Amino acid sequence: MEIQYQTDPDAAISKITTKIPFVYIGETIGTVERLLSQEANKFDTIDYVYVINKNRVLKGVISIKKIFCSHPSVKVQEIMDKKLIVAHADTNQRKVVYLALTNGIKAIPIVDDEKRILGIVPFDNILKIFNHEFQKEIFSSGGISARVGDEYTTIKSTAGVMIKSRLPWLILGVFGGTVAASVISGFEEVLSHVLALASFIPVLVYMSDAVGTQSEALIIRSIALEPKLPIRSYVLREFKIAAALALICGALISLVAAFGWTNYYLGIVVGFSMFFSIIVAVLISTLLPLGFRRLNSDPAIATGPFATMISDIATLAIYFTVAISFLDYFGVI
Repeated sequence: MEIQYQTDPDAAISKITTKIPFVYIGETIGTVERLLSQEANKFDTIDYVYVINKNRVLKGVISIKKIFCSHPSVKVQEIMDKKLIVAHADTNQRKVVYLALTNGIKAIPIVDDEKRILGIVPFDNILKIFNHEFQKEIFSSGGISARVGDEYTTIKSTAGVMIKSRLPWLILGVFGGTVAASVISGFEEVLSHVLALASFIPVLVYMSDAVGTQSEALIIRSIALEPKLPIRSYVLREFKIAAALALICGALISLVAAFGWTNYYLGIVVGFSMFFSIIVAVLISTLLPLGFRRLNSDPAIATGPFATMISDIATLAIYFTVAISFLDYFGVI
């Protein structure tokens, strides 16, 4: 009896083909060659021949090249690859692409819990999935709403569709920019005492956004490819990396400010601000996608405008807080 699977559209089972060449354990290469020559037109793909037992349990895979390089009297089990790369019916299609690309194979067998083969995800479907996921991530990271559907991925999309897909995050960005402007306005007195502080706002914001974008890309890719991602160890590693990057960049900008502007206090303020803002930006960009995933939302939503907005506000708040603390301590203000 055929097993019915209730899965989402992104599950591997929805992308399979069952018209593939099967042979049984014990058959010879000569038999396989005759099968391929006589029934090739019945198969959707013939990159590989799949070896099964009488219960349809997948036992091995043989490439077409290996078949035609072997003697017709050789048994299939003698040359088949027993190290199987497989996925299950409910495996996310992104994981299928990852398995194919990392193992350099053209098709991924889909098996059930008893390792019986249900079909394969062929190479053309793998490419389609890869292209679709790549576009989706690019649009999500750019703040283009996925709710509009796939219409925004074509050049034939109407102006209305494009506006609807892009406007929500941009409106949020306006509010975020207003908050950032309010943060700067709240520290006008500090800026009036040390006007050079304003000169370093762009570089601090840029550096926070840059490291945040890197962290966003890495965590979203890790979530997509590793459903059982070890969160604690991953976040700890990212924190160590962030601390190292922040220390190097903070020291560098501190020297530039101290000697370029001949202001020792400015160098200390800018250096410490960059150190803390880079660490905070990495944590925001790493933890936001993890939080969205826990809420069963697409982690890509946390990228682009949303994380950037929060990071920018945090960077400015850190900068002026550090400035007030240090300049007040040194009696500058």
